Amino acid sequence: MTVQRTLHHFPLDPASRQVRLALGEKRLPFEEVTVRYWEAGAEFEALNPSGMVPVLVEGEGRSRLVVCETGAILNHLEEQAPEPALLAKSSAERAEARRLVQWFERKFDYEVNALLLHEKMEKRLLGLGAPDMAAMRAGREALKRHLSYVDGLLQERSWLAGANLSLADFAAAGHLSVLDYFAEVPWGEAPAVKTWYMKIKSRPCFRPLLSDRQPGMAPAPHYHDLDF
Repeated sequence: MTVQRTLHHFPLDPASRQVRLALGEKRLPFEEVTVRYWEAGAEFEALNPSGMVPVLVEGEGRSRLVVCETGAILNHLEEQAPEPALLAKSSAERAEARRLVQWFERKFDYEVNALLLHEKMEKRLLGLGAPDMAAMRAGREALKRHLSYVDGLLQERSWLAGANLSLADFAAAGHLSVLDYFAEVPWGEAPAVKTWYMKIKSRPCFRPLLSDRQPGMAPAPHYHDLDF
């Protein structure tokens, strides 16, 4: 039976991108509703009281299921559509994937996105004025540290958590792809990360992200190129 799915998301939100990648990798059809989350009103908050994207709605009427927040959605998709699996059979690799998902959702988001994406994107969306250059410098330095760490992992592994593509790769891709949209990733300083990104960027599930555009914010010239 075909399940009707609607994803409420914002295209340049790293969390939303993770869910889109998982849906695409599992070949689960879905409709999209773009949410300007900073202006979310009562209708959207009825779906998710936090007012945050993404939100996945499945079914209609009494059978309707509303799943809120990235982790809950990704776990739900893994349970409902276990193939292809985005968590390995190995317990050690599953644990590593979950650790890295949390790394990006907490540490990376706090140390990098809260500075770079806030200054380059959120301030423009909210009309808060020009970027603070000191915050930009701090965010760029933090990004370099994170890239160095991830580069070390990828020098020893085929994918971020080990031998298999996993939710960890989609977490990293969700965050890095938005920063790449704004030309903020110094790819030359992390060659293993660049090779990994080219590989994941070439997957069919990634193609819709390459078409994302935010009015008034043009992407980096290389953003849509698979070989950059």
